[in-house]
Amino acid sequence: MLHIRTPLILHPTLSTTSRRIWLKLENLQPCGSFKLRGMGLLCSQAAAQGKRKVVCPSGGNAGLATAVAAVSLGLQACIVVPHTTPEATRARIRRTGAEVIVHGKVWDEANQRARELASAADTEYVPAFDHPVLWQGHSTMIDEILEDCPQVDTVVTSVGGGGLLAGILTGLLRHDRRDCRIITCETQGAASFAAAVQAGHPVRLSKIDTVATSLGAAQVAEWPVQHIGEFDHEFLVLSDDDAIMGVVRYASDLRQLVEPACGVSLAVAYLDHPALAEARDVVVVVCGGVSISAQLVA
Repeated sequence: MLHIRTPLILHPTLSTTSRRIWLKLENLQPCGSFKLRGMGLLCSQAAAQGKRKVVCPSGGNAGLATAVAAVSLGLQACIVVPHTTPEATRARIRRTGAEVIVHGKVWDEANQRARELASAADTEYVPAFDHPVLWQGHSTMIDEILEDCPQVDTVVTSVGGGGLLAGILTGLLRHDRRDCRIITCETQGAASFAAAVQAGHPVRLSKIDTVATSLGAAQVAEWPVQHIGEFDHEFLVLSDDDAIMGVVRYASDLRQLVEPACGVSLAVAYLDHPALAEARDVVVVVCGGVSISAQLVA
């Protein structure tokens, strides 16, 4: 197991006698985000199968998680990022010892190149979000949440490509917790999951236009769209300003930095959003993110 068991804590000011706001601190994973759970499991399986190298297309978080996992397992790592990935994030990935290739204007173009590079027999392609092994790894978060807070009735999560959401649903289904309400959070300009739920199937957005760049998947994975209906759920689409507010308020309250992609989920609690009106024990997944700095927050 390459990931750590992360704390589940009560928010110091938002919790009341009638509603408790719990924070699942996935930002404390060694790579800074929840993604080490899934990437660690997939890379571990690849190493067990005799693979020597992993290739991952990423805007940042998936790539860093894959690189951290690969180093721990003695594998070579090649991370293919689009030109939109900040240089600071590229440098952070390189510091793990991974090779970073910059290719394409958008993630889809980086993904195509990664698939080409992963064609060798000793190389494993590590997708950013759409793979059941990733979801299985991410679902370990639910094991921990239910052990620490068995009375949870609502989970709040950000959705980019849908990998985290798929992991949450996988875990809840494994524990037969269909009674748990799911609130998904996206920003305007990257609401591909909301569009998919409304259409009944994944749809491709014509463009991504949001400060929450880690949510910028033009099309979400199909599995969570198919299975979200097994739960009481609500999909929220908030503004970039709301997401940034979540980042700033969280930094002030917890002295920790997270990306706007995470801030949009925190904003639901800070806004006392009507979606939480009937909730009593709310877990907000603090998914983290590496493309953030004190300078950006300031």
